[in-house]
Amino acid sequence: MGPLQFGMFPAEVAQALLVPGPQERMGGPHAQEDFPDGVKTFYDAGKLACVALDAVTGPQVFLSGFPLAGSDPEQGRQFLLDHAAEHGNRVLCTPDDSLSLTDLGVLLRSQQVGAARPTRPLFVKEEWLDSQYSRDHLPLEGAPG
Repeated sequence: MGPLQFGMFPAEVAQALLVPGPQERMGGPHAQEDFPDGVKTFYDAGKLACVALDAVTGPQVFLSGFPLAGSDPEQGRQFLLDHAAEHGNRVLCTPDDSLSLTDLGVLLRSQQVGAARPTRPLFVKEEWLDSQYSRDHLPLEGAPG
C-alpha cells in the first residue's frame, strides 16, 4: 500500500501521505478519514485496518501489471482468478460477487460512476477479510455500527 502499513495511527497515516491531515473525518465503530486524491482509510481500535481507493480519483495501483483502479469489473475479476491460479492465492467471493485475494489483502469492488461501474481496490487487514460482517460491508461507508 505504498507508504501505508496496517496498524498505523491516524497521525502516522497523514504523515505517510504527506498531508497535514484528512479532508474529512467520521467517527463510529470504524472511524473513517478521507484524504485528497481519492484515498479513504478505516480504523479498528484506532489503528489502520483498510485503505479504499476511489475508482476514478484515487491513485492507480497495479498487481502484476494489471491496473486495479478504474478497470472493467469483469476483466478485474478474471485477472484475480488467473492470478490466484498462477500464484496459489486464496480466493474469496463476497455476496455482491466481488473477489478477494485474502492472502494478499486485496478486495476488488466496483464503484458507481455515472452509468459505469469501474473497479475500486481495497487493501484490508486479514482479520477484517476473515470477518464476514467486515468483508461484506467494506468499504464500511454508511455501514451500521
